[in-house]
Amino acid sequence: MKSTVEFLVKELVDNPDAVEVSEITGDDSTTYEVRVSPDDLGKVIGKQGRIANAIRTLVKAVAMKDKRKVYVEILA
Repeated sequence: MKSTVEFLVKELVDNPDAVEVSEITGDDSTTYEVRVSPDDLGKVIGKQGRIANAIRTLVKAVAMKDKRKVYVEILA
């Protein structure tokens, strides 16, 4: 799952080397913290958060197979 998030974000940004994805696992949920360059933050979030919501939707759809809750946080 982490590699999927990383792939999606790296394809969106101008500086893919600055992308870092960390996985925080809890009891019943997993949180992915995505760190990008401040210049690329707008590209990952998109207009009115549409791209960020699309990434979250894709990750949640994949996580439904394992019946886990997944959260994606985008940080600069």
